[in-house]
Amino acid sequence: MALVAANVFVVSFGASWGPLVWVLLGEIFPSRIRARALGLAAAAQWIANFAITLSFPIMAAGSLPLTYGMYALFAAASFFFVMFKVPETNGMSLEQADTLFVPKGSKPAELAVTPQ
Repeated sequence: MALVAANVFVVSFGASWGPLVWVLLGEIFPSRIRARALGLAAAAQWIANFAITLSFPIMAAGSLPLTYGMYALFAAASFFFVMFKVPETNGMSLEQADTLFVPKGSKPAELAVTPQ
C-alpha cells in the first residue's frame, strides 16, 4: 500500500505543482532581473530539495508519522500561500506581469488588456 501511495504522489506532483513552479518563476520576475532571479530561485529549489533528502531519513528514524505530518502541514501551508498571495497571470503578457509586484509608494504602469 505504501508503494502505491508513493507512486500516486509522484504522478500527482508531476502533473500539478512540480512543473508549475518553473512556469511561475518564468513569469513572475520583472524582465530586468529575470535571468538572475531565475538562477537564484533554481538554486534555492535545489538546496531545499537537498535539505529534504538529507533530513528525511533522520526524521523518519525518530517518527515516520510525525515526519509525514510535518510535510503535509507544509504542503497545506503552501496551498494557502499560493491561493492568497500568488497572483493569476493567465492571459497576461510578460510585460504586464512585471507590474504585479511594484514597490510600495510607486504607481504600477497602466495595464493594457490583451484581447483573448
